[in-house]
Order: sequence, then C-alpha cells, then structure tokens
Amino acid sequence: MATPMRIVFGLLTFVTVGMIIGALSQLAFIRNLEDSYGTEASSFRRLRGLQGNHLLLPRGIPYWNNDKEAQILRLGCVKPEVLSWYPRIILLHNFLSMEECDYLRALALPRLEVSTVVDTKTGKGIKSEVRTSSGMFLHPEERKYPMVQAIEKRISVYSQVPVEHGELIQVLRYEKNQFYKPHHDYFSDTFNLKRGGQRVATMLMYLSDNVEGGETYFPLVGSGDCSCGGKTVKGISVKPIKGNAVLFWSMGLDGQSDPNSVHGGCEVLSGEKWSATKWMRQNAHQ
Repeated sequence: MATPMRIVFGLLTFVTVGMIIGALSQLAFIRNLEDSYGTEASSFRRLRGLQGNHLLLPRGIPYWNNDKEAQILRLGCVKPEVLSWYPRIILLHNFLSMEECDYLRALALPRLEVSTVVDTKTGKGIKSEVRTSSGMFLHPEERKYPMVQAIEKRISVYSQVPVEHGELIQVLRYEKNQFYKPHHDYFSDTFNLKRGGQRVATMLMYLSDNVEGGETYFPLVGSGDCSCGGKTVKGISVKPIKGNAVLFWSMGLDGQSDPNSVHGGCEVLSGEKWSATKWMRQNAHQ
C-alpha cells in the first residue's frame, strides 16, 4: 500500500515542480518583453534601410540581429494596451515606425480624392456629408512591396486574422474642421458580404503627429467622459499619435455584429490627421 502512495506522491511532486518552472519561465519571458520595450522606448533610434521599396529595419537591438521575423513584427517596440474588452479595443503603441508612416503618406499623397462611404445597394463608394476627409486605397500590386508586406503581416499577427482576409489598406487625410461621424464598420446589407463575408476587425494606424482634435471616438464604451474635437462627451477616445494603432473588433466572440463597436473620427481643430485603415473579413477577400 505504501508503494502506490509513494508513486502518487512522486507524480504530484513532479507535476507541481513542472508547473512552478513553467510559471517562472513565463514570468521571465514577460519581464524580458517589458525590459526590451523600455530600452527601445527610452532611446528610439532611427531605422536604417535601402532605397526604393525595400524594407526598413531597426538596428541597435541585439536580439533582432539576423531575426527578420522579429524585425517585421517590431518585437520590443510594440506595446499593447487594452482599452476595452466589450467591445474589444486595443491600443498598440509604436505599431509602425516613423519611416513606415512617412512611406504610406508618400504613396497616398499624389492620389488623394474626396472620401466616400459604401453604398449598401451597389457596393460602390458614394460621397456623403458623414465623411469629409480625402483618401485613397493602395493598388493590389503595391501589396507586393516589402514594406507594405511587412505592415500587413504585422497586422495579421497582432489581430490573428489571416493576411488574405484583409482588404486593401486605405490612407486618409483629415484637414481642419474635417471629421467622420459615428458609424459601424460591419455591413448591414447582403451585397457587401459577397466578397469575403462580414468585417470582423479594424486596424486603424496613425501616420502624423501635432494634431489637435481628430480623436477616434467610441461613444458606447465605458461610463466616463472623454475629449472629442475640443468637446467633452461620453465614451472613450484615442488621441492620434504617429506610429500608434487602434485594433478593434466589429464582431463579438459569439460571431454576431457588435453594435457597441460604433466609432467616429472627431473634428480636427488644427494640423492634419493622417491615418491608414485595414479592414479584415471573415473569409478571404476577393
């Protein structure tokens, strides 16, 4: 009888020690991420790269040497901050490098047109007073550029949505007094569901600094007040800071469209607000 008890006790001891070692390893890993972020944030270096469309990669971070995957994902730079669980909203600090922000703006500037909204009957863009910015979509062939590929892979990894489920990146410019009234990113019609299903998540990336106003506003989130275009309103808002990104989900964990994901772009009071948006679908987008 004593022998089986010793075996059971030995197994329990082995499992307990294994769990402790696993927990300590996980804590060490998290601590390393925190330390690496702090080092990078305190002395943010300019990125180096090649001319043209070649990928610009950071330097000066020892564990990035010869690790292209870590470079693409900007490990040690990106710092997630959960703003809300219902709906899911995550602020990703330093998601883009300064060069990536400038690169997207340079691609977009010559091709900016008055922004449109999606017509639920035809699926085409139509002008509307709801949205007063100017913008453009990247061409499909531009998705092959190394820097665009790196950004899209990073979006896929942080959102956990396959790259092929993403729509083309849209770049927007909001000038003084321009805005985007609160709206949902998910579709309420059947026409727009034909090319990849419902929109499940959005990555909104900020490409410029020195903007007054222009916050991204979620009126149905939280119970406090926030600033929106110089006004105090209910809900939460995110200030546009160059390199940061907001990831939020238009669908809940139950697979249903989440009405609380309604959001808008507050009025710009001064400066120019540049942003890039990536919408992600349930299925591969055609």
